[in-house]
Amino acid sequence: MAGLNDMIRSAFPGGNVAKPLMLALGALLASGVLTKGSAGQTASAGSQPTTDTSDAGGLLGGLGGLLNKLEQGGLGDQTKSWVGSGQNQSVSPSQLGQALGPNIIKTLSQMTGVPEDQLTKQLSQGIPVIVNTLTPNGRLPTMAELSKMMEQQ
Repeated sequence: MAGLNDMIRSAFPGGNVAKPLMLALGALLASGVLTKGSAGQTASAGSQPTTDTSDAGGLLGGLGGLLNKLEQGGLGDQTKSWVGSGQNQSVSPSQLGQALGPNIIKTLSQMTGVPEDQLTKQLSQGIPVIVNTLTPNGRLPTMAELSKMMEQQ
């Protein structure tokens, strides 16, 4: 997970990322937070076929699952801008909170000890940067590309 932490830090100017935000971003990208303990569409967002990403330690599935969840939550235009090569569209904390859903926000808040409103504010600033960093070619990275990115950190 050190590689992921380094990658997240490198996405922010000066690498200045608070530890709780690192935990939340890491949980979204590398764990099953999108598919655990949440009902309905949360489970279906993470259950997309991941044929060539099953051994990725959750990162690719987590990133794909995160993007799917945000797209299903009405943030398709924003997520496309983060993955694409143009300027990143912003997302408000309330938009992000609604798209992720209260169960995920509550879980992340409990994991990090950060109040939900502060967490959604930090994530609304961090997620676009991280997604942009993890998708330099305008798409989800392959395992080989991901390995190279993590080795460079």
